[in-house]
This record gives sequence, C-alpha cells and structure tokens, in this order.
Amino acid sequence: MEMQHVVEVEQGRAAADGRPSVGPAYRSAFARGGFPPPVAGLDCCYDIFRMAVEKFPDNRMLGHREIVDGKAGAYVWKTYKEVFDLSTKIGNSIRSRGLAKGSRCGIYGANCPEWIITMEACNAHGIYCVPLYDTLGAGAVEFILCHAEVEIAFTEEKKIEQIFKTFPKSAEFLKTIVSFGKVTQEQKENASKYGLEIYSWDEFLSLADQEFDLPVKAKTDICTIMYTSGTTGDPKGVLISNASIICLVAGVDRLLNCVNEQLEQTDVYMSYLPLAHIFDRVVEELFMFHGASIGFWRGDVKLLVEDIGTLKPTILCAVPRVLDRIFSGLQAKIASGGFIKSTLFNLAYKFKQFRMMKGAKHNEAAAICDKVVFSKVKEGLGGNVRVILSGAAPLATHVEEYLRVVTCAHVLQGYGLTETCAGSFVSLPNQMCMIGTVGPPVPNIDVCLESVPEMNYDALATRPRGEICIRGETVFSGYYKREDLTKDVLIDGWFHTGDIGEWQPDGSMKIIDRKKNIFKLSQGEYVAVENLENIYGLVSAIDSIWVYGNSFESFLVAVVNPNKEALESWAAANGISGDLEALCENPKAKEYILGELSKVGKEKKLKGFEFIKAVHLEPVPFDMDRDLITPTYKKKRPQLLKYYQGTIDNMYRSAK
Repeated sequence: MEMQHVVEVEQGRAAADGRPSVGPAYRSAFARGGFPPPVAGLDCCYDIFRMAVEKFPDNRMLGHREIVDGKAGAYVWKTYKEVFDLSTKIGNSIRSRGLAKGSRCGIYGANCPEWIITMEACNAHGIYCVPLYDTLGAGAVEFILCHAEVEIAFTEEKKIEQIFKTFPKSAEFLKTIVSFGKVTQEQKENASKYGLEIYSWDEFLSLADQEFDLPVKAKTDICTIMYTSGTTGDPKGVLISNASIICLVAGVDRLLNCVNEQLEQTDVYMSYLPLAHIFDRVVEELFMFHGASIGFWRGDVKLLVEDIGTLKPTILCAVPRVLDRIFSGLQAKIASGGFIKSTLFNLAYKFKQFRMMKGAKHNEAAAICDKVVFSKVKEGLGGNVRVILSGAAPLATHVEEYLRVVTCAHVLQGYGLTETCAGSFVSLPNQMCMIGTVGPPVPNIDVCLESVPEMNYDALATRPRGEICIRGETVFSGYYKREDLTKDVLIDGWFHTGDIGEWQPDGSMKIIDRKKNIFKLSQGEYVAVENLENIYGLVSAIDSIWVYGNSFESFLVAVVNPNKEALESWAAANGISGDLEALCENPKAKEYILGELSKVGKEKKLKGFEFIKAVHLEPVPFDMDRDLITPTYKKKRPQLLKYYQGTIDNMYRSAK
C-alpha cells in the first residue's frame, strides 16, 4: 500500500504472550520531520488566552445577540482585553470563596460569553473546570457534582433549579452558586437552608476586592475534568492536562497551515455545539490562539440558521444531526422551486460533482455553477463559510458528498474522543476519495491497529483492520478516581479506543465497527451490529434503526424510526390512509420497510443471518428524554432493550 498521507514510525508485531498482533504505527506525513515544536511561553491553557490578550487586545473576542423588544438584534462584542478584565475579576472572586489551585469549579448551561470568562478564570488559577452537560438529567448532574467534589458552580439562570434538585447530597461539597444572570430572593433563601451562598453575575463580580497571585502552572497539571456520557454505567471523568490541549492546538494548526487554510485573526466561529464537549472546547481554544472571534447562538436549534446568517461565520463545526437538517432543508427548497430550478440545480450538481471527482478543487471545479446556482446555498450559511467540520458521529456518505458540492466550502469529517482531546483524524480538503473516511491522523499522534481475532479483524492483513490505538501528548491522563477503568484502555502508552478502523490505501482511516457491540446468535454466528446499522441506515425511508439479537435467538429484529415524508408518500401511492402513528401500526407498512431493508441487505451482500426478520415501527424518534441515546446521539443499547423488551418479545413470538 502506498499510503501517501502517513509515514511509518514503528513496525508491526505478531501475536505473543496472550496479546493480539499489532499493525505498524503511523503518523501524519505533515509530521515527517517531527511533531510541531512547543511554542515558547505556552505551558498551560491560560497562556493561550494571556498571549492572545497581549497580541490582540482590541480584537473582537466574544459576541452575543442583543434582544431588543423581544427581537434579536446584531451581535454585540467584547474585546480580548475586556474579557481579560472580567475573567480577572471572576478569578479573584472565586479565590475569595476559598478555592485554590486544584479545587473544582462546575459550569452548567448553554454556551455563552460568561461560560468562557469563567473557564479562563479557572485556567488562570489552576482550578479544574468541570463542565456539566446541558442535556444531562438531574441524576447525572448530582453524580458529577459529588464525584468531582465541586465547590463552586456557575450556571445559566434557568438551570439553578436543576442544581437545587441535587441537594442535600451535593451540598456536602458545593458552597457557592453563581448565576450567569439574575437570582431571586426565593432562591437565596432556598440556598441558605443548605448553607450555600448564591450570587447573581453582577454581585459576584463585585466580590473581588482583593488581588490574588496566580499560581505556577505546569504542562502536566490537569485543566479540566470532562465527564463523558457512557453508553453504559455512570459518566466517566476524563482528566485532561494543559499539555493535551496545547498539543492538540499545535497539531491542528500545523494541519491547517499544510493544507493552506490557516486561521487568521479575521476568522469568525459560531459557538453552539456544547462547550461541555471537548470538540467545541478545543476549537474555541484554537480560535483564541489566533485572536479570532467567537459568536454565540441564542440556544434554540430552530433559530440556529438565522443566527448563522447574522453572524456570518467563516468556520462551522457541526454534528451529523445538524448537517442532516441542512441537507433536508436544501432538498425541500429545491424540490419546491419548480421544475426549471430543480433541473438547473441537478445539472449544475452533476457537472460540478463530476469535475470534483476528477480532482478539481471545489472553488475551481465549476465557477459558473457556483455563481449562478450554489452561491444561494452559500448565502444561506451567511456567505463566508470556508470550512465545515463534522465530528462526534459518522456523517452519511451521500450527505457529505452533497454538501461538498453545494456549500462552496471544504466539508471535512473528523474523528476523536474525549480521551484523545477531540481531533485525532481529519479528512483533507479537495480529496473526494476521502468521503466516508475520517482522513489521516492529525500531526500530533501516532496510530496503530490492534487485531481483534474474535471479530476476524486482522491488523497485519493486506486490508489492515483492527482496534484503533492512539499514542501521543493529546491522550488523557486517566479517568478520575477510576484507576481500574484507566488500566483497561491505557496500555504501554497506547489508548485503546474501542472503535474498529480500516486503513485505506491513501493513509486515511475508515471507522467500520465498534468493538463492544458484537454478540452471538444461537447458531454461534457473530453479529457486528454497528456495521449492520450503518448499512441499513442507507435506506432513505428510515431515519434511525436499532438492530437487536441475542444468543438465544437465531435471527435479528429491529426497531425503526421511519422517515415521516417517505412513509406518508408510500401510503398515498398505495391508497392507505391514516396519520404517522396509524401507519406505524399497519402490517403493510411494516412489510414495505422490511422489503426496503432486505433490498439494501442484498445489495451489500449481507449474510443470511444478518437480515432483519421482523420490525417494529416507532413514530417517536429515539430521544434523551427516555434515556435511549447519549447527548452525542449514540444509542444506549441496554436502555433500548429495557424500554422495548415487550416489543422485542412480541416480534420474536410472531416471527416464529
């Protein structure tokens, strides 16, 4: 294999001493001469911010939309210097409440300027920043507050009550609550019952009457504990050091420079993906590193596109859920634009896609099509977006290709975990052959595949497949208070991701499976369920599918969220009436969906036991309210089984 985008740094080795075989270790070709050197004076996250304030004091740093008479106006900005002054005050106020280096500060709420100001105050004083996810229920919030022994919690106004729900347990450690907005008299009385002080943002700012010295911070010091919502069990606290974030920023920066997409101080970022996740956090660190601007959304998904249009960002990070929404919106617009428009659009699409497949850069492939047709799509995203980065879950191939052609921007898919400080792989601009992959490694890590014999994945085969393992400074320092779990995944400096990858001939990585999600059917056949769900997910008549089987049954069944439009148009064409709920109960509709699933199964040459033999149509999408998925839309299999146990039993009974 001529893997032109990577270089080999270590040879593979055969299985020995009960350990499986391992393929060669590779790193990015952009790190051929070594990883990016450390920047002088940059030893901790706080230095990223401090140096930006010194270099770009008057640049616009944090922006939000002012609401005037109930209407959202233009973005209002704070400069780097203004944010610095505020975060200095917040830091002194935090210290005045008895916290010191190594103490834990919780932050709870949707992204907003105060979130970042508080985070930088923590960074300045070496206080661990512990984000609480917006979408975690009270149970998880209580778990994290207690597990991390959080002493002070900053929270958006409407989340104060959620924190009260964690008393009395969390009050053992928690002594101060600070609202990003206001506080009511009733809330003050409620807090004092549990021996807590609660402050509004303005009150807390004015506490700072004394200056505290900043402690010395080392690269190896922890700067944040990010709790990841596991698909099983309690959330795990991932310890992330200063070194991990600095190393990640340097690697991504080197990558952007190598592909000629350098970040400039004029760049603008739309902050809406949760800062409680590592993906958004490190991108915002990268923007600060360059003195660029970060604008915050209003916190409502329905208004996101409008916020984007007003902010006019240059870089857009997204999760597949958001990109799917943009994709469907575009398709609906084109379909309703009448025959001429849709014909023109489709012709332009076919022409530009053909040119890009032949190797033309997206901005040179079809200038006239861009000008006449695709500029409208670009304007819909504010008109300035040059890079769209997708992460957190796999992006459907047809959506990725479509957006690459029509958005007039690079659409890049990345892969990483909280444990590897987010971006570990990212596809490269103008490489259409990388669609469906996550691209080569970022130039700050080494990567190898480890064979998984029980799933027939061989890292030394001509098509190397196995568990993706990552080594480098971006790798986390361990799970907080869980040495046992840390030992399971960190072996000789290699972090075992649990994801199964396949090296592509050009050095890109394709994620093909998940190590844990395999089970045996009663005839002893192994089923790699994630892989099957990805294949069945290609059926356009369904939005989501959960495939189930176990070792007592010989065949698979599935619960499907059908696509509303597709099911309704099928019903209309077949003279069947009723709303979505009625259609989901209709045996003919089930037959239709089963037929579509079988069609794609045959197309992809699935084995007999991999076909779905019975399906249940569920009109309500799998959601967090019923605890069926994580905040990053990964399926929680044990919870799905518990929820649908009766349905599963019925399917097995009636299918026999």
